[in-house]
Amino acid sequence: MLIEFVTQPQFNFLTAFAEALKVPVVNNELQIPSSLGEGFVRRVDLNDDFRLLIHRYRLKQELILKRIGSTEPASFISVIFYNNEEPVSLITDDQERHHFSRYNDMAIQIASNNFDSLITFPAHTEIYYTVIGLSATRLKGLLELNRPDHLIDTIVNPKESFLFYESMGTETQMTLKQLSEIPSANGLANFYYRLKAETLLYNVFNQLHNRQSTGHSPVNKADAEKLAIIRKAILSDLSQPPSLPDLAKLGGLSETKMKDLFRQVFGDSIYNYYQTARMEEAAYLLRHENYSVSEVGYQLGFSNLSHFTRLFERHHQQKPKKYASGG
Repeated sequence: MLIEFVTQPQFNFLTAFAEALKVPVVNNELQIPSSLGEGFVRRVDLNDDFRLLIHRYRLKQELILKRIGSTEPASFISVIFYNNEEPVSLITDDQERHHFSRYNDMAIQIASNNFDSLITFPAHTEIYYTVIGLSATRLKGLLELNRPDHLIDTIVNPKESFLFYESMGTETQMTLKQLSEIPSANGLANFYYRLKAETLLYNVFNQLHNRQSTGHSPVNKADAEKLAIIRKAILSDLSQPPSLPDLAKLGGLSETKMKDLFRQVFGDSIYNYYQTARMEEAAYLLRHENYSVSEVGYQLGFSNLSHFTRLFERHHQQKPKKYASGG
């Protein structure tokens, strides 16, 4: 099932989704018909330029959301939270599917409304997908920053397109689930939604603020697609450190531009990003796949298990053996 939409500020995704499913919208909510699955999509208008769209469902067939960027100035901002029990996928214009890694650094996307994206949610999967849409003016008022740092100024005083990704912590995941659990008929629901939306925004912008960015370069659609290719290559084999010359050639960028754009969009250097993904994969294999410490170390390219143990402890504040036991 394909839902296509343009990210105009006044676009009502809920209505478009309801028309595609041939179901009614009641009190800004649609229920997924049993023939297609179960769950709901809910729209919450907190102000005329500040809203939530909460997706909470399990479908019997794959769902693809095709977002077409607006041609209007980048004055409306989307903060998209992908919080699913199984990874979702991104599909680029060439229709190639790019899966999120377990290191779900792309779980939060902060973007101006002139970017395209194609996202697919697999069938038979619990989907917690939430979008906060708000104007740059509204966001600036919420943040109440007299002198925003350069990165945040790029977002709240937009003069060009921007794109950032952030990882999702446990607190944000819990807040997203809480958003989907309160009944829309609750008399204090809108107050609750506002508090939770502002909590989510605080968490995201606190992470962005901590990047301590020194500058910002415009990111166009072509750059975003090249970075997606580079990121995929980094994560394709976590047993091998990334080769910067090879990555630059693959993405069609100079090494300098690649490193600068990558750090800007993902908030870390390519090598640190690789190491973090490596340690998240190690944690997954230890706790969920029942691999031994030595099996994980060797699979991820460590010839020295002591080195692996030290690196793992630095990232997870526990030795791998203790982490595996849930201690």
